[in-house]
Amino acid sequence: MNFLKDISQQVSQSLKEKFACDVAASEVLINHTKPEFEGTYTVVLFPFVKRTKSNPQVLGEAIGTDLVNQTASIENFNIVKGFLNLSFTNEFWLNQLGKTVAGEYQDVNVGQGEKVLVEFSSPNTNKPLHLGHIRNILLGWSTANILEKTGYSVVRTQIVNDRGVAICKSMLSWKLFGNGETPESSGMKSDFLVGKYYVEFDKQLKVEYTTWQATDEAEQVFKEKAKPDTTSEDFFKGFKNHYFNDHSDLGRQVKDMLLKWEDDDEEVKALWSMMNGWVYDGFEVTYQKLGVGFDQSYYESDTYLTGKSMVEAGEEAGLFYKKEDGSIWVDLEPQGLDQKILLRSDGTSVYLTQDLGTADIRYQDHTAKKMIYVVGDEQNYHFKVLFEIMKKLDKPYAEGLYHLSYGMVDLPTGKMKSREGTVVDADVLIKEVIGEARSGAEERGDMGGLTADEQEGTIRDIGLGALKYFILKVNPQKRIVFDPKESVDMQGQTGPYIQNAYVRIKSIFRKSEEELSQDFAGYVCQDVERQLVNQLIQYPTVLEQAAAHYDPSLVAHYSYDLAKGFHRFYHDLRILGAESPEAKSFRLNLSKQIADTLESSLNLLGINLPQRM
Repeated sequence: MNFLKDISQQVSQSLKEKFACDVAASEVLINHTKPEFEGTYTVVLFPFVKRTKSNPQVLGEAIGTDLVNQTASIENFNIVKGFLNLSFTNEFWLNQLGKTVAGEYQDVNVGQGEKVLVEFSSPNTNKPLHLGHIRNILLGWSTANILEKTGYSVVRTQIVNDRGVAICKSMLSWKLFGNGETPESSGMKSDFLVGKYYVEFDKQLKVEYTTWQATDEAEQVFKEKAKPDTTSEDFFKGFKNHYFNDHSDLGRQVKDMLLKWEDDDEEVKALWSMMNGWVYDGFEVTYQKLGVGFDQSYYESDTYLTGKSMVEAGEEAGLFYKKEDGSIWVDLEPQGLDQKILLRSDGTSVYLTQDLGTADIRYQDHTAKKMIYVVGDEQNYHFKVLFEIMKKLDKPYAEGLYHLSYGMVDLPTGKMKSREGTVVDADVLIKEVIGEARSGAEERGDMGGLTADEQEGTIRDIGLGALKYFILKVNPQKRIVFDPKESVDMQGQTGPYIQNAYVRIKSIFRKSEEELSQDFAGYVCQDVERQLVNQLIQYPTVLEQAAAHYDPSLVAHYSYDLAKGFHRFYHDLRILGAESPEAKSFRLNLSKQIADTLESSLNLLGINLPQRM
């Protein structure tokens, strides 16, 4: 906002002239005035007290007087301790609304066309998308939208984890226990069917593990490896992964299947293609429901070989080292991390191998030096390792890699567990929130006048808006407990509450018989109107901050505050029945700008705005 830069410059000049203190305009901190004090913007005086050898009151009087005398838009000031609160003229607020109508606060171009790649969703092909994926998808989609809005050239992408141990578990389970079941024969959504066999594998492994614990082999393992005073029950609770890798028949079959896959075994590859095809079909249905998509998808089955080549080249260059068993490792202890395996002794790759290859291929495809990975916070360490490896390899994009880490999503009933089948699938959750929206609409009886199709479309927009807003209003780093019923509350900080503000404005304009004009010269703004104009002109700053911090919650909170301000304005003042033509014109223009800004901000969050509710 240029007027704030002008104020900063004037404060800088006043400090130099009145106190012989050189302070750059960029050093002047201007905040929003706290609600309990008179004013709109506040100059923070504390940083200049020691430098001017003065006190806040004297500083504030001198600077405030200069601002009133030399800045036409400022009419008054007051000083509260070390804070100089500024009040602006009525004409200033009329002009600001006029500038907003003219679109002067619309264009934000901090990106200046810089290319940035945003990776999100990135599912495994052994199970359907679930509630945790929804947070990932919504966070990635809205971050990409915000970056695009602020002038970046954005590539939306996903890496599909379509190979590896987890995928082979589903494949082996279907082969052993599926009896040829297909999506068509079962009537199940295709990705749900694959997920069913992933869960089945874990059930069968538990049975096998329980049986094994009663064998002589298990008893010998316990004697050799258990710490003193450890019970067999406690020991075997923590031994499951070792059992899978070293003793399990199912585990051996999974590893054999993975090796055959890497050797291009015809039968294994055919099974893999069939089951992955089922999953992709299911994913696409879910993506369409959420209204998201990708510019390009990458597949681990294509990228892991590039990663293996990078690891082997790094080992030859002395950046990595090979152990006696043939496995290749990287030593990151000098960077405060640890030693990590990059290739197993049998030559198979690990997740790091795939991620190395994926990043390099994407750079070759798009030459984007900035890549954002939207991945849960349980992978924080993984990405520290990945980024340090890229630096060791001296990749041109190494400094532009960023992990957009986010907290997990829980339910009121507790944490979800994929292998135990206790997750909430994305499709089920979407159906539930739309059902909650339908129940609320029926209870309120506010769908009159809409056709059946319009009602369904509106209910879908409300339900999905509730889901998306509930998740995106939370800072990414915080955990979420998602409650579908709470999310569709029309009175709380929810998507439907904001949608309702937009719908109210649309209703006003449907009732208005006049063409919108800017005939509000001389109108004296009410406090609630000044506050709303001030909120409107803050929108570009909010977008810049959201882009800089990769944080859609800033846009979500802004849209709620703007909607809340409109609801208060709508309650306190007449619009179509305003007391004068000037008041009516001002309020209609203000309402339209609020509607346009709500539409813009919610669209960045992936939320549709219904025309009626």
